[in-house]
Amino acid sequence: MDIKTNNVSSLNQNKNVSSLNQNKNAAKTQESTTSLAKKQLNAAILQSTVDINASNKPLSLTFKAAIEGINDALKETLGDNAIQSAYDSGIDVSPDATADRIVSLSTAFFGAYQKQHPELSQEDALTQFTDIISSGINTGFSEARDILKGLNVLDGDIASNIDLTYDLVQKKLTDFIDSFGQTAEAE
Repeated sequence: MDIKTNNVSSLNQNKNVSSLNQNKNAAKTQESTTSLAKKQLNAAILQSTVDINASNKPLSLTFKAAIEGINDALKETLGDNAIQSAYDSGIDVSPDATADRIVSLSTAFFGAYQKQHPELSQEDALTQFTDIISSGINTGFSEARDILKGLNVLDGDIASNIDLTYDLVQKKLTDFIDSFGQTAEAE
């Protein structure tokens, strides 16, 4: 009887160990499946977020990064995604067109900024506003360069087009500021 009991007990222990191993293997499989699913989801999110071919549309990426930087800078005063909503896909991504969009979309909110800061003179509001959007633009261009560098495509025409776009943005911001000086002189 003792031998039978020991054999039955031993069989039960083997079944329990086997069952535990199966549970562990199932958990590992579930974990690896979950991990794989998360990796695939992250890759899909990254692909849909970037949604460009980095080797032939770097200015599109530059534009998106600049707009995100400006959105972050304006978030406190104008809310989430103030400019992002104005971004359309399928747009001209030449340096001049990209610079035009960056400046026109960001400076379009100057009136709203002035209304939120009635205590500021027009000159002070203009200075503070352009400081805010310039910071966002600089952040956006820096992030775009980092992304393109990480993708090993920041060279040649791509690098020079980004530099040209940045220079055009700075010129257009200066023109925007100067236009208020001309308005004040005309009055």
